[in-house]
Amino acid sequence: MPTLPFDVRNVRWNTIEGIDHLAYHICAVDETKRIVDILFKFDANAKIVLHRHKADYITLVLQGELRIYRADGSLKEIRPVGSYVTGRADGEPHSEGGGDQDVIAFFSNRNVENLVYEILDENLNTVATFGLAEFRALLGAQQPQASTLVAS
Repeated sequence: MPTLPFDVRNVRWNTIEGIDHLAYHICAVDETKRIVDILFKFDANAKIVLHRHKADYITLVLQGELRIYRADGSLKEIRPVGSYVTGRADGEPHSEGGGDQDVIAFFSNRNVENLVYEILDENLNTVATFGLAEFRALLGAQQPQASTLVAS
């Protein structure tokens, strides 16, 4: 059953070449507190690349249901809208995706030492990494949403 849509009027979605079925909006990169906060939008009925979290994280599902898949592709878990989950760094490799509607989820990556995510191939080899430096660069390149406020 579809959930109410999350209002994204003030969110500008971005994509990364080679990572299909995923859009992101970086909310903050705080190197002092070692936090990277991101909104992710996962396409409905699709999976993103296999990856591993390299930092502790908190997830809050804002729209739809987030589906978690094991490395072998089998469904591990379904997180419905409103799910709040905490996870530890270096968990099992997995992929994620949406149910029957696009999913929007907030990820707060905490205690980041350097890496946030390892992108893996089907043999669980690391093919790319995203850490503080990469997210700082993506945040810097992220175009701000045009303001709807009018100065008086």
